[in-house]
Amino acid sequence: MENAAAAPAREGFRTIDLRGLSLSRRELKRALPRPLVGDHPPEEAVGRILEDVRSRGLPALRELARRFDGVEQDHPRVPADVLRSALENLDPQVRAALDEAITRARLFAAAQVPAEVEVSPAPGARLVSRWVPVDRVGLYVPGGLAVYPSSVVMNVVPAQAAGVPSIALASPPQKEWGGWPHPVILAAAALLGITEVYAIGGAQAVAAFAYGLEEADGHPPLEPVDVVTGPGNVFVATAKRLVRGVVGIDSEAGTTEIAVLADAGADPVLVAADLVSQAEHDPQAASVLVTDSPALADAVRIELGRQADATRHRERVLTALSGPQSGVILVDHLDAGLEVCNAYAAEHLEIHTADAAAAAARVRNAGAVFVGPYSPVSLGDYCAGSNHVLPTGGTASFASGLNTTTFLRAQQVVEYSRSALQDVSAPILALSEAENLPAHGDAVRARFPGNNH
Repeated sequence: MENAAAAPAREGFRTIDLRGLSLSRRELKRALPRPLVGDHPPEEAVGRILEDVRSRGLPALRELARRFDGVEQDHPRVPADVLRSALENLDPQVRAALDEAITRARLFAAAQVPAEVEVSPAPGARLVSRWVPVDRVGLYVPGGLAVYPSSVVMNVVPAQAAGVPSIALASPPQKEWGGWPHPVILAAAALLGITEVYAIGGAQAVAAFAYGLEEADGHPPLEPVDVVTGPGNVFVATAKRLVRGVVGIDSEAGTTEIAVLADAGADPVLVAADLVSQAEHDPQAASVLVTDSPALADAVRIELGRQADATRHRERVLTALSGPQSGVILVDHLDAGLEVCNAYAAEHLEIHTADAAAAAARVRNAGAVFVGPYSPVSLGDYCAGSNHVLPTGGTASFASGLNTTTFLRAQQVVEYSRSALQDVSAPILALSEAENLPAHGDAVRARFPGNNH
């Protein structure tokens, strides 16, 4: 007799059958599983929070901490002794794991620093493209249903590799930890040498980073940052979208999602395990299987029921798997499956096919691609060396995951000699006249008095 607990997952993990259909890009995107848009989109609520923090500062943060976190705050800055104590009391095994994750992340982040480029289009003409770090960044580490010291690593390491001189970090206050962020979060920050840490969660953390806080009660001001990065829920992602332009952001890294492209030879146990691993993040997490094998889809459904029943966060997993954002997509063949994956633009895309490397090479839209059965998303979450702060909700079609260049700007340097400028003065004068901007040409003529150009 089948396990009764498996039924909700098997029934809830819906099927979208695209076999035999010829869909336009628009139709395909509309057919994909996505979260339902609520009756009250978060933009309005998040906008109020941003404005409240911008206009009132610390009093607003205190009220929001009381309202959302059940915490009474004097000031959100985490004292140095609290950071030091968290590191001193960190479980040695967890510290060793963080050290390994940091070592691998630093190796990859350092390799991402672009080289300076210099060209000379003509004698005496010099153009340089150099990469300059931003002055200050605000890094967000989520809390709530789980603890994410790995997100501390993913945020901090590329910022340090880029050479950012000023780094601040925020994570939600936890009532059970005296109103400070979880001690493992604090320990990870201390391990990386981050001393400016704030107990602020959600959209209000993004607001504090974007607008800053005045000096208060002997605490130094929280100076505004240039870039805000880090994952979070839909409110954090919305806040980042709304402050874009005031500050830079990495991407809208909201509730997690995984897509798995698999053929008949894939192991349903592994596929189901990876779908469950992301479903445990949040009831709104998305787990999607794309396959040309109905037999595999059936086997994965059975495994989802079995594994969901056995996992610690059973109810959360079952809710995520049965939501409109999750399901199996049946396609005619793997070429069609790749088309679906590129339209879906998953945060995490796993490839479980006979020639996974060849299929992965054809993926255009994904935050990160995990190739073969021994490259699960869990590897990327912790110790691959890649970054797990990735674009969600289809934004991987235009946005990148967090990386060293997130914290760098390409700056152009132009240096021409007198003769090099004179050689190109005629085209400048012609274009300035064509654009009806004669003063542009006059600025060049002024450098060559007596010249009849």
